[in-house]
Amino acid sequence: MKKTLKFIQDVKQEAFRVTWPSSKEVIQGSLMVVAMAIIAALFFLLIDQFFKFFLDIILKVSF
Repeated sequence: MKKTLKFIQDVKQEAFRVTWPSSKEVIQGSLMVVAMAIIAALFFLLIDQFFKFFLDIILKVSF
């Protein structure tokens, strides 16, 4: 039982040491995630279209 109480006290102390991000930092981080997701989606779209184009050419030539 003493170990459990000690653990809870330690957790409480650590919680007070946490440095929480400001709202500006949260917004910046969120915008960066959205921007990187859009960039990645566009990149994979272009790669997919590139492969589709050449695959269509290969299939038309072979038949």
